Amino acid sequence: MAGLTEGWPLKNLLPKGLFGRSLLIVVAPVVLLQAIVTYIFFERHWDTVTRRLSRAVAGEVAMLTESYSKPLDTVTMQAVNAQAARTFQLEVAFLPDEKLPAQTSDGQFFSPLVTLSDELSKQIAQKFWIDSHRYGDYLDLRVQLNQGVLRILTPRNRVTSQTAHIFILWMFGTSLVLLTVAVIFLRNQVRPIALLAAAAEEFGKGREVPDFKAAGAIEVRQAAAAFMEMRDRIGRQIAQRTFMLAGVSHDLRTPLTRMNLQLAMLPESDEIEALRADIREMQYMLDEYLAFAGGQAGEAESQTDIDQLIEEITAEYARRGALLRVQSEPNLNLPLRRGNFKRCIVNLVENAHSHGKQIEIHAVRTGDHIEIAIEDDGPGLPPEKYEDAFLPFQRFDDSRNPDRAGVGLGLAIARDIARSHGGDISLGRSMLGGLRATIRVPV
Repeated sequence: MAGLTEGWPLKNLLPKGLFGRSLLIVVAPVVLLQAIVTYIFFERHWDTVTRRLSRAVAGEVAMLTESYSKPLDTVTMQAVNAQAARTFQLEVAFLPDEKLPAQTSDGQFFSPLVTLSDELSKQIAQKFWIDSHRYGDYLDLRVQLNQGVLRILTPRNRVTSQTAHIFILWMFGTSLVLLTVAVIFLRNQVRPIALLAAAAEEFGKGREVPDFKAAGAIEVRQAAAAFMEMRDRIGRQIAQRTFMLAGVSHDLRTPLTRMNLQLAMLPESDEIEALRADIREMQYMLDEYLAFAGGQAGEAESQTDIDQLIEEITAEYARRGALLRVQSEPNLNLPLRRGNFKRCIVNLVENAHSHGKQIEIHAVRTGDHIEIAIEDDGPGLPPEKYEDAFLPFQRFDDSRNPDRAGVGLGLAIARDIARSHGGDISLGRSMLGGLRATIRVPV
């Protein structure tokens, strides 16, 4: 079924949004019904009525033609004309020694006159000519006789049904009212869904949506209520995880502090220094665990200049003797949890600094996203290990520096922060020969 849908040539012409599709569901039956009714009306009813009216007028014209085919005196001619006007509403005049106009009759361009022409051809043998424009509400019908031309003026409503215009006006007028009501109603029904989608997108970017309220139909309200409940549940889980890790970190730091004090009272030796190094590593590990569990908690969003943020990181690494080459577009501003996002970039820069000597940072806008790429000239990673590198506690010590401090949470924390802003991080091959880490966040 999917293959048939993909190959359907009209698929790309159909609306993609819910409002457009819902409106199409309403409009399509109305248009189809109008087409069917119009066809039945004009092909059957209107054509039948017009043919019957034309047949009656053609019979009257045939009778008058037969009467004028033989010579009539003035009194008889006046009596025939008076009877035609009184009985058939026809104005008759005989034009002696006249000929039919040279121009072609316009009956072929006006469907009721086509029907009248057909009926006249069946009932009279003489040539005739019809003009529907000269007299407005009357048709000028002329028949060629031996002595001249018989001119007959007949009301237009005697040839064609005048209810067609009323029918068309009524049909399209009611349809327009129906479509107007449908557009207003559907827009009001689709708006809560669009607001729910916008709220979900903002939540996916880690932004608060305090003014969002459930609205719309029962099903939409249920979906909105489920979304808000899910949002609160995720928030509680993040808070509980943060508080738990903060408590564990605090509890473990207390004995580590006592151990540091006890070591300070002992005489200096290689064994004592090794123990101090172990304690420092344990403290670093606790900080990493807390940062990984804390995620986005505790920091509000603020408008952040990416270029300025990268300059701060570059200055910090310059004080450590590391040179970072930066290429950044101006005016890259978006709402971020600044400290959190800075940690994301720092983790990637620290990863590049630990494995390479040359580091480049590129920040550009691509459509509705901002991309920040950190490249190094280190040994890199094989492509099949790109996703594994983001798993917590993963360290590829066989291919990277085994003396690097840390517990393998740097990339995991960076991706967690990027995703909490609605973006992501991907790895690839750097132009410098090492690893390329690209942060992509929506504007």
